Amino acid sequence: MTDDAPLTQRQKLFALALLATTQFVIVLDAAIVNVALPTIGGDLKISQDNLAWVVNAYVLTFGGFLLLGGRLADMLGRRRMFIGGLFVFGLASLLGGLATSEGLLVAARALQGFGGAMLAPAALSMVTTTFAEGSERNRALGVWGAVSGSGGAAGVLLGGVLTEYLGWEWVFWVNVPIAIGAAVLAPRMLRESRRESDTRTFDVAGAFTVTAGLAALVFALVDANAAGWESTQTIGLLIASVLLIGIFVVIEQRSAAPLVPFRIFRSRTLTGSNITALLIGAALFSMFFFISLYMQQVLGYDALKAGLSYLPLAIFIIISAGVASQLVTKVGFKPVLVSGMALIAIALVWFAQVSVGDSYVAAILGPSILAAIGLGFAFVPVTIGAVSGVSPGDSGLASGLINTAQQVGGALGLAVLVAVANNVTADPRDPVQLTDGFQAAFLTGAGIAVLGILAAVFLIRSADSQALVGADPAALPMA
Repeated sequence: MTDDAPLTQRQKLFALALLATTQFVIVLDAAIVNVALPTIGGDLKISQDNLAWVVNAYVLTFGGFLLLGGRLADMLGRRRMFIGGLFVFGLASLLGGLATSEGLLVAARALQGFGGAMLAPAALSMVTTTFAEGSERNRALGVWGAVSGSGGAAGVLLGGVLTEYLGWEWVFWVNVPIAIGAAVLAPRMLRESRRESDTRTFDVAGAFTVTAGLAALVFALVDANAAGWESTQTIGLLIASVLLIGIFVVIEQRSAAPLVPFRIFRSRTLTGSNITALLIGAALFSMFFFISLYMQQVLGYDALKAGLSYLPLAIFIIISAGVASQLVTKVGFKPVLVSGMALIAIALVWFAQVSVGDSYVAAILGPSILAAIGLGFAFVPVTIGAVSGVSPGDSGLASGLINTAQQVGGALGLAVLVAVANNVTADPRDPVQLTDGFQAAFLTGAGIAVLGILAAVFLIRSADSQALVGADPAALPMA
């Protein structure tokens, strides 16, 4: 596609289809592995303590490099970074399915997350540059949001089907033909664009220090039970984490083109929304992780049945997100967000009542529906709050921040709750002790959700929330 020719409506729709399909795969990949985890752990001899790294390796590199990926796309060209990200993502997916050891799989997942971080911001940027501001772009972003929501739902179901009938390797290999097809079609269907006026300066040092600092923190928490909380390893990693994150702050303050200009945090609502988003991620990423393990390791579900068991949760997330969009224009985003966090906290307390002999209806269905409604009510308003009142020049940064907060929150929350569960579980082969560990993790997750309620109540300005009352839902700001 020539970069100066005007796009027809048909070309725009084809471009949106390609970009939305890619986003679907990225979101799907964050969820598809959960159902396959017990099978992967058994085949590759991965301990219960280390199983979380199959998820965390992806989430950490994805969240850590997301802002850098957006910056590179702006500077080097969005289509170019989109194709490059597809190549890395597809290669990592191939390597993940070929992995024969824990180390190789975790490394492949980390590379996969890096590819996603290069790919996702470029794809979203091309949606905003392809469609004109106003109703046309709002409709395109509506499709984008619907695809993102359905990707998580499809991930748990597809993960179960592939693991049951083809083997866990296919939860990775399924990405390869999609990545190849999208890379081949991209030059024909997508227009190249970049910010010609910007200086081509990349804050690589900032991206690496913040990612290394977070990785050190997560590893310290995940391995603390095995190494000992007072061991040289744990204390050393925690100190290294603090130092690396401190270096990141210094780099950002002195950089001519920082990854995160700290001036943006002068907005109290933006800061509060990002803190709340981090806590949402911390509470809910781990919920999916532990529910998958509980269904397969305690209730004895196979991968397919575990995947199908998520369907009510997926359906209610989509429904509640639509309802939340309407409520925001009637009461503001803050009350909807607080209500969603409260429902999440109650659902996690409910999940904490699981036992070895429970049925699906008694232990999973009710709290799953409640958590789904809470997630829809929380995710929509926290996203709106994170970009409301932000200047057009900072909208890309604000969008990157909220996505990064959720991903990093998920990694840190999973590390903490896995440490809590492992501390309670002396024998991971005993279903009773496993269940005791899951109960402790769910209760801790509920405490994190309560912190999210407090953050939303005290940090988000009610005046900013009320500014959207009476607005057209189609015109709401979107990340």
